[in-house]
Amino acid sequence: MAKLRVVILWNQHQPFYKDLVTGQYRLPWTRLHALKDYYGMVKLLDEFPNVHQTFNLVPSLVNQIQDYVSGEAQDPFLQVASRAAKDLSQQERRFALQYLFQANPVNVIGRYPRYRELWEKFHGMGDSPERAEKHFQTQDFTDLQVLSQIGWFDEYFLAEKDIAELIRKGRNYTVEDQRFVMARERELLGRVLPVHAEAAKKGSIEISTSPFYHPILPLLCDTNMGAVSTPGLPLPQNRYRHPEDAREQLQRGIQLHETVFGVRPHGVWPSEGSVSEEAIAIAHQLGVTWMATDEGVLGRSLGINFSRDSFGNLPSNLAHALYSVYRYESANSEMNLIFRDHTLSDLIGFVYSGMPPQDAANNLVHKIKDSAQSIIAKGRDAVVPIILDGENAWEYYPQSGREFLRRFYDALQNDPAMEAVTVSEAVARHKNPAPLKSLVPGSWINANFNVWIGAPEDNKAWDYLYHARNFYEQASPGVTEKQRQLAYEEILIAEGSDWNWWYGPEHHSANDRDFDELYRKHLSNVYQALGGTPPDYLAQPIIAGVTRPLFTPQSAYIHPGISGDMVRYFEWMGAARYTADGRSGAMHGKQFLMDEVFAGIDKEYVYGRLDFAGKVPEEPFDVVVNLESWAKSGSKPRRELRLDAAVSNSRITSWQISQGDNVLDDLSDSARAVLDRNFEFRVPLTLLLAAPVELDKLHGPKGSDLLTARVRLRFSLWQNHLPVDALPTEGWIDLELLAEEDLLAVGG
Repeated sequence: MAKLRVVILWNQHQPFYKDLVTGQYRLPWTRLHALKDYYGMVKLLDEFPNVHQTFNLVPSLVNQIQDYVSGEAQDPFLQVASRAAKDLSQQERRFALQYLFQANPVNVIGRYPRYRELWEKFHGMGDSPERAEKHFQTQDFTDLQVLSQIGWFDEYFLAEKDIAELIRKGRNYTVEDQRFVMARERELLGRVLPVHAEAAKKGSIEISTSPFYHPILPLLCDTNMGAVSTPGLPLPQNRYRHPEDAREQLQRGIQLHETVFGVRPHGVWPSEGSVSEEAIAIAHQLGVTWMATDEGVLGRSLGINFSRDSFGNLPSNLAHALYSVYRYESANSEMNLIFRDHTLSDLIGFVYSGMPPQDAANNLVHKIKDSAQSIIAKGRDAVVPIILDGENAWEYYPQSGREFLRRFYDALQNDPAMEAVTVSEAVARHKNPAPLKSLVPGSWINANFNVWIGAPEDNKAWDYLYHARNFYEQASPGVTEKQRQLAYEEILIAEGSDWNWWYGPEHHSANDRDFDELYRKHLSNVYQALGGTPPDYLAQPIIAGVTRPLFTPQSAYIHPGISGDMVRYFEWMGAARYTADGRSGAMHGKQFLMDEVFAGIDKEYVYGRLDFAGKVPEEPFDVVVNLESWAKSGSKPRRELRLDAAVSNSRITSWQISQGDNVLDDLSDSARAVLDRNFEFRVPLTLLLAAPVELDKLHGPKGSDLLTARVRLRFSLWQNHLPVDALPTEGWIDLELLAEEDLLAVGG
């Protein structure tokens, strides 16, 4: 009987945040993600013994976890979080405000009422540490210090009795509470690597590895590969060609894996799924038996395009091409290869977080079976690879996505038509691997390397690396072995892909400047370690100005006519405005169909407008607007409404407003929804049990907590019953329900 084998590979990776010269960690994300995601992702499989998976542990991540567990990690973020609030200097207080709110405002911060309260206080002061610092009291800081750590604790850790009791306390934490949290952190971090080792030993998971500091192997071998995958791509002034470094990076990764887990890894997830024939030859020489990359690389290598229908399904011939184990063979190397289903992987990364867990799991199982159906029907085995980050998606899910994963794993375990296997199991059981004689170089992003090379910032970073590497070659013979080793280590770190992830136009984060400074610091350390002086240009930022999502609060009443005509600019002046940033964050692959949204009130209505990124999508879709009204001190909304507009052929075919399962029927002309060049709506405030209030009444002493203080809303766009884009991407647009003169005064 033909088998449908589902291969799930979670890539667990963090950049190397440590400065080897100072010993300090520039950013805290290794520690925080190790607390929040890595343990539970493996532990969850105890509930599903027949669901086997592959976990790729990047060596630089393993190295940093070991550093924290040993107690040797010097983490200024942890130091500020653990110091008694009364002893914090002004600089440390501002540091705490800058970094301790860097978390998802809904699923991390919003989970804890006091953390949310403090975030709203900070957010209301323009996210300015300098301005907010004067208004945060000692108790505010203590509560922030404790909750900013608990917010990153794994679901399993949160359920432990002593931690659960601390959470129930809610606020007014003490120095003793702080000390307890910090002591527990180190102990919890110590569980991460052992839980992987235990699961691997009993066969529940396979652990694979990557090149040590996560470099793009094909570019490390030769930066000219950038123009092979993208002809005409602008390249750095200097060609960087160091296949010996590529070999060193991969060999170190394999050696660390063997030291930590006691076995040599069979497989490698090459950094960012980046492969070339030269990189595969190096891996083959080091005994690697399988590697994985993306469907785009396979498509270019075979000369086909894995195009899907509007439901994301491949036609039969393309499904047969993708869902197989491949055997690459050349004159000097051979390798088993699997190719990531881009669509299924991105559904987990970007779409299912916006759906109820059971619905999301049902949809994924249905799509997997649908994808492979034509292969199974012909009596052939199918291998469906799903590969994505093991940490970044889960901030966007309630409870770190555990309920979605439970339902998905339960379906995998109990469906006799499917089996969830490790990559090595899939390779061993696949009877007739498909032959592959040549491989086009590329990565999991667009089957090229354009994220890491080609843009002016990227090329400048490569040229700086080239000069530092040359200085190392010239100066290392005349220094001590200790100096040489330190300088070479810094070179290897600077070869990592993570720095160029943030250079160029594709991605941004709140820490872009930190990444830029840390990269230049690693290069400067090369010169200093060898007794030289770093070039002056390393003191100047590589990164240019950063575009971020722009939010402007409402500053005046608006009275727009609802016509869907974007020309009426002045009618929306004074509205709250949220602009999408087309650059992705830590995860790549999000669709941007929405460009900007506007919202505002007048005396009678709440209004909204959605501008599309380009033309109105041609495929059928739904616009969903969630609206909530909140009392000043409410713990839950006074009323929740949902506006749904179904669109086909770029026109609204039907729309409705519902409260829960009840559709509101008698809306007459009071509510309105229109689509032309953009989407616009209005909803009476009375439907939300809301009306503008004078400022002195809202902030007055008696009864003011019961007044409706704000309306908030969020736009999302759905296709084929899946949420594919939303604005804001996190949280809501908040509208203050103030009388017109008070709104004008506050806005001014």
